[in-house]
This record gives sequence, structure tokens and C-alpha cells, in this order.
Amino acid sequence: MAEVSTKNVETIGYVVHGPKQEFKLEDLVLDDIQDNELLVDMKYSGICHTDLVFQQGEIQICKYPAVFGHEGAGTIKAIGRGVKNKDLKVGDFVLLSINYCEECKFCKTGHPANCIEGTRLHLHGNRPDGSTSAKLKETGESVRCHFFGQSSFAKTTFVQETSVVRFPYAPEEAAKFAAMGCGYQTGAGTVMNILKPNPDSSLVVFGLGTVGLTAVMAAKYMKVKQIIAVDIKESKFAVAKELGATDTINSREFPDSVAKIKELTGGAMADYCIDCTGVPAVIENMLNCIGMLGTAATVGVPPAGAKISLDPLQYLFGSKKYIGCREGDSIPPEYIPKLVEMQRSGDFPVEKLVTVYDYKDIEKALHDLHDGTCIKPVIQWS
Repeated sequence: MAEVSTKNVETIGYVVHGPKQEFKLEDLVLDDIQDNELLVDMKYSGICHTDLVFQQGEIQICKYPAVFGHEGAGTIKAIGRGVKNKDLKVGDFVLLSINYCEECKFCKTGHPANCIEGTRLHLHGNRPDGSTSAKLKETGESVRCHFFGQSSFAKTTFVQETSVVRFPYAPEEAAKFAAMGCGYQTGAGTVMNILKPNPDSSLVVFGLGTVGLTAVMAAKYMKVKQIIAVDIKESKFAVAKELGATDTINSREFPDSVAKIKELTGGAMADYCIDCTGVPAVIENMLNCIGMLGTAATVGVPPAGAKISLDPLQYLFGSKKYIGCREGDSIPPEYIPKLVEMQRSGDFPVEKLVTVYDYKDIEKALHDLHDGTCIKPVIQWS
């Protein structure tokens, strides 16, 4: 497949012009590829809660107008002359994930999700040099179009090399894998790479969206004895049980979820807890569910400035830990292929989470996500 022109590439993308403003499909023009970038034509884009946090302005790091999206799958159309991975070829199908600097101590020691430059590289919406490639075709106004090094809510986009993971199977299979680069690796990696529970453990997951349910899958894969799934939507419990949950709690029906978890664990409380909601009240509940020598993990993104109360004596006397987790502390080029193979062997059935929508139906996808009709909406570009 011959490379295409990389100058003044015309495309379309969902642009957000300010906090709480809608995703507006607009014509864009991209300037030219940089040495460490690839031009990727998107086929699928997953919708993640973090995209909505930024669209709503709950965290305002990336300036507007901006194109969000950081879960994607598509075809390489051109490769910058400085791209180091010589195995990547024009025409390859790739999954997109986080970008990282490769130079800081965390990147060099196998923790790129904790890259010192991560906030700037992921959330500012610019290239590493501070520029942005995109402009509105109609007005010429600059648009931030490098969210997590990719901005997958654009049909065609320049992607940082570190954001790319080659997908070795047919592109038609990729809809169910489009969220590997964030949601799936975050949920599964929190369990498999960070918490590492043993089979005799108990683990509680608060919030049964994509991240929570992939955490449930990973816990089942690791043969965790008791997996307790907590949510406010009754409709999610059937799939949670199908994916491995041994117990479920509707926290609307049982507002005192701490007491219910104490009952289910025979008074011992949980060895591990994961909050996937980012809701401060839920985080506080989670912290009260941890047993002796237990670990609580925050994964969900809370609003900027959110505060919680914590009793330090509980953590002193119980030798407990409270940690934060980003992207499952994974190395995407290594961990994403592992998750793909787990899915193909039946151990990571993410296809049960995915609903595919035409790219023009993003409002329907968002509606279904909010009301619980679907768990992981994926938009398909024609």
C-alpha cells in the first residue's frame, strides 16, 4: 500500500468548543506529519468516561476547542521518518493507547503509565513540542487534536509512535478490542499488574462500567475466590455474574454497603477493593471496606478538587494501603497483546461489553452509556 500525502490532510472529527458543550462533527485540516508520528485512519473509537470528564469541563487541563478520544483502532496511512519501530508498515492495523516520554525514570523502569510527563502528554491535547496539527476548515481556528497522543474522535489523525500497538488480526475483529488502550488495560491491569490477588483473596469492585467489569474478568482469570460487584444499576449484575462476580450488591437497595460486605466476607472485610466511579462518597465507602493488610485502589477519575475523609488510625492499626492506579501500570506494547490473546482464548470476553454505533450516532451512544443500556460504546467510522 502506497503512502498518502501528509500535508493539509482533510478529515472530520468531533470538536468540543467549551465545557459542557456537545460533541460537534466538523471539518478539520491537519498540517503535516512530524518525525515521531504516524497518520492513522480510524476505523473504531471507544468512548471512555475520561473523554466525558473533559467534555463536561470537570477537569480543565486541555484548552478548547479540542478533539478528545483516546481509545482507537485504525490503519496506518503514513509513517514519520523518525519512527523507531521498523516493524510498523503502511497498511498495518493498530490499536491506540497512551503516549509517554520514554526518557524519565518511570518509563525506563517499565512504568510508562506513570511517566513524569504524562499529564502534559496525555491531557494538554498538544504534541510534545506544544504545537497542534489541526485547524477548523471553515475558520482556521486551531484545535487541540493530540489527546493522549492521538485524539481518536477524529476520523484521521496524527498519532505519536508510543501510542501505537500493532494488531495482528483482521480489522473486522477490532471493534471488540478498540478500548484495549485505556478501559480494558486499566481494569485488568489494576488487578493483574498492581494488586496481584492470590486465589484465597476477596476483591470488591465499585462501579460496573468497562473498567469495573474488566477488573472482574481479570480477577476471575486469576481465580480469586470471592469477587463482589457493587453498582446502583440492577441491569449490570447479570453480566457481572456471567463474567465472574460471586456476589453483587445494589447500593441503592443496601445503602450501607460496608455492612453488607462485612456480612459477605464473614466479618473479615475485603482483601482488595477497587473504585471505578470517581465519586468521593463511594471512595469513602470503599476505604471503610478494607480488612487487615488490605489494599484499596482508586481508578475512577474524580472531579478536580474533590476531597475525601480518611481515618488514619484505621490504616495504622490495620496495616492497610490506599493507592492510585493509572492505566493498570501496564506497558501497552506488551500487555495489550496479552489481553488480545486472553480474549481469543475465552479468558477475557470483552465482546460482551461492546455496542457498536455509526459515527454519526454519537449522541445515541452517549445516551445509552448514561442510562446503562450499553457498557462500552464504540463508534465506527465509515
